[in-house]
Amino acid sequence: MNPYVLTILLSSLGLGTTLTFASSHWLLAWMGLEINTLAIIPLMAQQHHPRAVEATTKYFLTQATAAAMILFAATTNAWMTGEWNINNLHDPVASSMTITALALKIGLAPMHFWLPEVLQGLDLLTGLILSTWQKLAPLVLIIQVAPSVNPTMLMLLGLLSTLIGGWGGLNQTQIRKILAYSSIAHMGWMIIISQYTPHLTLLALSMYLFMTSAAFLSLKMTSTMKITTMTMMWSKSPILASTTALALLSLGGLPPLTGFMPKWLILQEMAKQQLPLTATIMALAALLSLYFYLRLCYAMTLTISPNTTNATTPWRTKTTQSTIALALFTTATLGLLPVTPAILALTI
Repeated sequence: MNPYVLTILLSSLGLGTTLTFASSHWLLAWMGLEINTLAIIPLMAQQHHPRAVEATTKYFLTQATAAAMILFAATTNAWMTGEWNINNLHDPVASSMTITALALKIGLAPMHFWLPEVLQGLDLLTGLILSTWQKLAPLVLIIQVAPSVNPTMLMLLGLLSTLIGGWGGLNQTQIRKILAYSSIAHMGWMIIISQYTPHLTLLALSMYLFMTSAAFLSLKMTSTMKITTMTMMWSKSPILASTTALALLSLGGLPPLTGFMPKWLILQEMAKQQLPLTATIMALAALLSLYFYLRLCYAMTLTISPNTTNATTPWRTKTTQSTIALALFTTATLGLLPVTPAILALTI
């Protein structure tokens, strides 16, 4: 892609998200979301592959539907209350419609069906943008409207997402689909706590960004798309295989890695809020996710590739990719648990 076009598209992505962050008016927030959607579509379709075009079409249709619902909900709220302010979402129908539309935007269950299919059709870098940057603006809006939404609805969305995110990834062989279900499960953890302590949602989002970036960049480094390809990683790059395995275990929330921190704090907060049953279900749902991360780690570090081939494997040639971002994200993914008290002091 032309570097000037790429610069414009990436700037538009940044602009759309920043506009939604800065807005207190529903129309401005909606406009930011639309700029975001329109900026990523050329990035998704740049491969001119039928799967990429199909993924782009599905993404556009779901995002356009969600944006139309947000606009309709904001108009309904303005009609009933005379307010366009994001924090004054007092009409119950409008608030339910808004949270449903935002859930569709980020792929929360049961509105999650588009996410694995779309992510499967993209290359790893565009998939990384879709899994991280594109979640920011809708999540910030969810945090702002959470106090005026029915708590049961948020809890159901969170529980369903963690369960389906864990369940759906169990029988996948494509790594991008596994990461899509991982994303659904992580979003469930963020949503369920957003009504009680929003700063924990932001903390979980930050850790999710670090861990997902490390996982995607590691896979990009070795051009890994399937579990069978993963089995050849250790023979070429044992250190990268080790750090990728640890990053995946961190995504699963295993101590003493960074991913344990948000899960631990969220479960602790839910126990304080007198929700022991919900906390137990969430902890058990995390085990489902942990199983498929362990499956990836097993394939990557403890198995030998089932077939030998004379063809040059994708990573035999010297890589030209920058490794600075990967090193930084991997360090954050593996080592932030000991500084949890400092991070909490900064966020509260």
